[in-house]
Amino acid sequence: MRIDEAIKALVRIDDGVLMRGAFFAMLAAASVFLLIDLREISAMNAGLPGFDPMLEDRPVLPPALTEAAPNGPPVQPGSSDEVLRQPMRFDLRSGGVLLAEGTIDLGAGSRFAEEIEARGEYVRTVALNSPGGSVDDALAMSKLIREKKLDTKVASKALCASSCPIVFAGGVARVAEKDALIGVHQVFSGGGERPTPAQAMSFAQSTTARVASHLDTMGVGPGVWINALETPPDRLYYLTEKEMVDFHLTTEPVATAKTKG
Repeated sequence: MRIDEAIKALVRIDDGVLMRGAFFAMLAAASVFLLIDLREISAMNAGLPGFDPMLEDRPVLPPALTEAAPNGPPVQPGSSDEVLRQPMRFDLRSGGVLLAEGTIDLGAGSRFAEEIEARGEYVRTVALNSPGGSVDDALAMSKLIREKKLDTKVASKALCASSCPIVFAGGVARVAEKDALIGVHQVFSGGGERPTPAQAMSFAQSTTARVASHLDTMGVGPGVWINALETPPDRLYYLTEKEMVDFHLTTEPVATAKTKG
């Protein structure tokens, strides 16, 4: 094939295909760098918990990697550390809003499913205020939200960090109010035993693939997860309002979940 023909063929490729290709190329490159620094990663994981927030003697909100606020979140959250550290609980508010607040602890996904089973006919929007936690439970919650065609919201000065944006992505309509705090970082595995380099690599690769695939299915652009991959697990990258729009993490205000029959 001549060079001019090759160029014409590339031009005809859909932009979305090119973006996905570039994204997964970045994932492959990230895996290489993970392998190079695997001993450091493994040592770091030994001191971290199996889910967020950080250990109880560390702040719930670690320093953010944002140009505007390099030493912390752009605004102070409206909830105390004590509230955010509690296992996730659910409270049905007026207007069909179900508040999901606290750490996404192991089993939060099952409790959320039970809540939706019991009160699902009244729920229209899931409001989130969480420092994150179990990736598996966050994925389960997000998938159920989309299955039930619910909206998601992060209110002003509420926090949705670490694995919480995965839950947020499940909404048919996704709204982040002014001064909402949405932060991302790398996934990690802690627990009682120090993982081997091979185990650390396997965990990072498989979890990254699962989350990236889910966000793509939810219509969220790769920019969200690229920022997460670039941010160490003991820090947070707070997304700006513009980034959330550009990455399709938030939707148009006019979008609403489908009315239940």
